[in-house]
Amino acid sequence: MIRPWILAARPKTLPAAASPVLVGAALAYGDGVFNLTPALLALVFALLIQIATNYANDYGDFSKGADTTARQGPARAVASGMVSEKAMLRAASMVFAAAFIEGCFLIPYGGWALVAVGALSVACGLGYSLGPWPLSYNYFADLFVLVFFGVVAVTMTYFVQAGSIPPDALIASLAPGALSVNILAVNNYRDHDADKAAGRRTLVVRFGHRAGAWEFLAMLSLAHAVPIALWCMGRSFIVLFPLLSLPMGLMLLRLLVKSRTKAEFGKTLGGTAAYLFVFSLLFSAGLLAS
Repeated sequence: MIRPWILAARPKTLPAAASPVLVGAALAYGDGVFNLTPALLALVFALLIQIATNYANDYGDFSKGADTTARQGPARAVASGMVSEKAMLRAASMVFAAAFIEGCFLIPYGGWALVAVGALSVACGLGYSLGPWPLSYNYFADLFVLVFFGVVAVTMTYFVQAGSIPPDALIASLAPGALSVNILAVNNYRDHDADKAAGRRTLVVRFGHRAGAWEFLAMLSLAHAVPIALWCMGRSFIVLFPLLSLPMGLMLLRLLVKSRTKAEFGKTLGGTAAYLFVFSLLFSAGLLAS
């Protein structure tokens, strides 16, 4: 059956992998250094790492007792009995291996240093939910998402096309990274009770739901500050396109604080992931033309 594997891949979260690559490619195009082949290779690598991390998280959360009937989120493949622990761990390992091998095809474009980047990506993907100090069980998960789904993904996508990383790429990377953090914020807000019972020390568990809402607003504000910063640095006003999406972001914040049921949280999570992609499309369009 393929359905459990699609479920475990968590399609709603995949915009977090695709969006920063899109931004990095658009920035490269706007700067006149776009190269389709490494851009596509970077996209495939990012998607494989995301899927493998989700598989490892499915296994890890069940093995640590975090996935229980108390969760309001969607059913997990291992916890629901659709996939065995052994099969999920094997699948995660295979997809991580596939990601690393696929990423090696980027070496001609970015040099052997990319091997270290690929290895670190795999290690952090595994360490997100597995090992003695899993990142997802403490505050480091938020920083991890900002760095890997923002800074690393955007700058490395740019680097394999241009061979350098300009300041604009570093600044631009904060936008998709921040909005990816909001996907995690919604998950943590929703799973407060289950996470607390499982011993997770997320921001919401430590400081309460209000802290989760403030984090969402802070990351939303950071994402929208990025185009303004790039405009102030000399890019065309067209780079301000993403500001048109701000009402949608504020609507999602309102939905988050009002959500109580599984269906309501599902709508908020799906909307937050979709918002990341919409913002990234508008941002990319602005970068292409600026």
